[in-house]
Amino acid sequence: MAFVLSLLMALVLVSYSPGGSLGCDLSQNHVLVGRQNLRILGQMRRLSPRLCLQDRRYFAFPQEMVEGSQLQEAQAISVLHEMLQQSFNLFHTERSSAAWDTTLLEQLRTGLHQQLDDLDACLGQVMGEEDSALGRMGPTLAVKRYFQGIHVYLKEKEYSDCAWEIVRVEIMRSFSSSTNLQERLRMMDGDLSSP
Repeated sequence: MAFVLSLLMALVLVSYSPGGSLGCDLSQNHVLVGRQNLRILGQMRRLSPRLCLQDRRYFAFPQEMVEGSQLQEAQAISVLHEMLQQSFNLFHTERSSAAWDTTLLEQLRTGLHQQLDDLDACLGQVMGEEDSALGRMGPTLAVKRYFQGIHVYLKEKEYSDCAWEIVRVEIMRSFSSSTNLQERLRMMDGDLSSP
């Protein structure tokens, strides 16, 4: 039932915009910054993941919900924004500053902030004046729960170096999915001709 309501909400939002599109222009630069963020996360590696095998955790990334073909444009924008916001929050804590090389961490934060700025206009169009049901349902809620699990894990592990390494690898996986989602959004918008 929640999926049907979410789908109806997305269809209503799309139908009220000119040409049936939300008009969000996710440029190629937005996607490139996402790939750059993924590379920076790779460079942030401080220890071998093999040293941290005992700390591995399955975080249940909602990949099917994030990459599923049923995801409408409005939902996709909401999910992508939530992923970026939660990642920004995670890497913008005092504890993360102690765990990572400050130059790389600042580059990652800057890239995430740039992507969030790019999506803010789109999110405003999707969400309207107040916090819409899109942010509290389905895929967006699944992303919030996923990141809550990561925060709980870090706290349980007392923000150890191994815990941060496991989280870094996990966030790289989610960034890969978000890059695929960003590409899909650009295609949904017909932004195939931008550089």
